[in-house]
Amino acid sequence: MKTTQELMQRAKAAAPALAAADTEQKNRALLAMADALEAAQEEILTANRLDVEAARGAISPVMLDRLALDAGRVAAMAEGVRQVAALPDPVGRVLARTERPNGLKIEKTAVPLGVVAIIYESRPNVTSDSAALCLKSGNACLLRCGREAARSAAAIVDALRGALAQCGLPADALGLVEDTTRAGARELMHGVGYINLLIPRGGAGLIRACLEEARVPCIQTGTGICHIYVDRAADLEMALRIVENAKTSRPSVCNAAEVCLVHRDVAASFLPALRQRLVEARAASGRQPVELRLDEKAAAYIPGTPAGAADFDTEFLDYILAVKVVESEDEALVHIAAHSTGHSEAILTQDAAAAERFVRAADSAAVYVNASTRFTDGGEFGLGCELGISTQKLHARGPMGLQELTSWKYIVRGNGQIR
Repeated sequence: MKTTQELMQRAKAAAPALAAADTEQKNRALLAMADALEAAQEEILTANRLDVEAARGAISPVMLDRLALDAGRVAAMAEGVRQVAALPDPVGRVLARTERPNGLKIEKTAVPLGVVAIIYESRPNVTSDSAALCLKSGNACLLRCGREAARSAAAIVDALRGALAQCGLPADALGLVEDTTRAGARELMHGVGYINLLIPRGGAGLIRACLEEARVPCIQTGTGICHIYVDRAADLEMALRIVENAKTSRPSVCNAAEVCLVHRDVAASFLPALRQRLVEARAASGRQPVELRLDEKAAAYIPGTPAGAADFDTEFLDYILAVKVVESEDEALVHIAAHSTGHSEAILTQDAAAAERFVRAADSAAVYVNASTRFTDGGEFGLGCELGISTQKLHARGPMGLQELTSWKYIVRGNGQIR
């Protein structure tokens, strides 16, 4: 078992080789990594079954679904790596070019960050997504997963490291921290001189710990308290479809809706229909019904669970939706400003002026008009897979793809100029 310190040292030593690799070599390695995932499917699934059985009863069913792999999900992981190979190389892009009066030619050019560390919880696909994005952007990658996914991640990393070595790149450019205790995570957070960027992917506790303890640059990725506002001018049938999708298609992910705000003018017609769709129809068909946690005004229209003080500030990651009736779009925006985590918000309306006002005022990484928040995803945005959803404004915001894994340097060409 390699220590975290040793893994950081090896990743730093391997980083220059990745930074120097050309596009063809990186793409060849990525395609080999995708093939390796498929070739190691049985080993990965066997390891994952052990993880799932060990976690059963200890985590919720929806979180267990995030952990579980099957042949289709392994194939999707491999396809995600191939999609990254097909994307343009972000390294070497000239971001700006100028020529000074003295003849100096200055180019602002994209370069890798160096060593990127990702601390994540129980989603095994993050392992291959992170490795692929880091490789294509010329960065070494250190991974530290939660203990629930440790066997799965180890099997995936073994397959990917073999592919790197096969293509002439250092296997140490990809490492998995085997210490799944807080001490193992803390070593990455304190990895000054080794870690150039730390990205936490997980719940509020993990992200808060990284922000408070990290001594290396850290991106705040989102917990997703995502809001959907049903405006007075909404197409209510469309609104029902969107809210159902945003809440129930995969409630355990950060782009799932957690709060539904409903304009009072449509509450009497929309809320009973929402309850019928999310609660009664789902229960009748054997699907998990959604628990509606209602503020006092919403409770005047439909039965449900009274909303507690914390319910509008909670990322449920479950079949739970907080519902509030608002008097106006302005009240909806004030509520969002007070309770949002800056991830994704949506307005459902046929009023173009209301939509424009909403997209200008809602200060989140992604703001939608008449679409589900579930689209806040690197693949859906055409970025390939992603390393997370940044909810801060520097140095990245929204889905973090290849460009967000680069920095820049200035290349200055002259012919003897002095100052």
